[in-house]
Amino acid sequence: MLLIDCGGDVLQRMMAAGLDPARLHALALTHEHPDHISGFPLLIEKLWLMGRTEPLPIYGPAAALEVARALFEAFHTKGWLGVPERAWHPVPMEASTHVFTDHAFEVVASPVIHPVPTIGFRIRGASGGTVAYSADTAKCDAVVDLARDADVLVHEATGSQPGVHSSAQEAAEIAAQAGAGRLVLVHLPPAMSQLDLAPAQRVFPNTALGEELGAYPLPRSVAPAGVPVA
Repeated sequence: MLLIDCGGDVLQRMMAAGLDPARLHALALTHEHPDHISGFPLLIEKLWLMGRTEPLPIYGPAAALEVARALFEAFHTKGWLGVPERAWHPVPMEASTHVFTDHAFEVVASPVIHPVPTIGFRIRGASGGTVAYSADTAKCDAVVDLARDADVLVHEATGSQPGVHSSAQEAAEIAAQAGAGRLVLVHLPPAMSQLDLAPAQRVFPNTALGEELGAYPLPRSVAPAGVPVA
């Protein structure tokens, strides 16, 4: 299982979604902002308390990894015997960078547009299903490339802010340009509802709001199928 970002109590949300934290084999960080990374120390602590001993590979921009490391070290954990090692893997800020390939996933990253170094991902499952994740970004061609013919594009829809964030309609334009199969909107403003989807759905009809603990099955994904959204 691949986890992208950890802004809160991720293990609690995993278990609420029916996912087994023992299956977590990698963490990918998109950027250093607190809503995407502040739960990192708690993630490591809970994995330790659950008995994990193997190292956790962590991928992301160098700046994000430095913040994650500093957050964990702020809690004076040197006396915690047996805490899983953190295996840090900086991802170059270059288009279509290969992040890793293993038995379950092939992961590619590209820089997107945000005030701090930020990457989006393209993730291909072992049996062919493909998901793209925009991360926090203004509308950009990099996400079109990441989402090209993807089964699902998970795209932020905070609201159009040049150089910072995207609107739902802009995300729909990206999905249409990429030829994605489905668009799931996340990172939503508090007041957003189904009624607000109409402009986006006119551009890309297969657009939906991401649901807390929702699962979005892929046509050819390995079991257990789906992309949990926390």
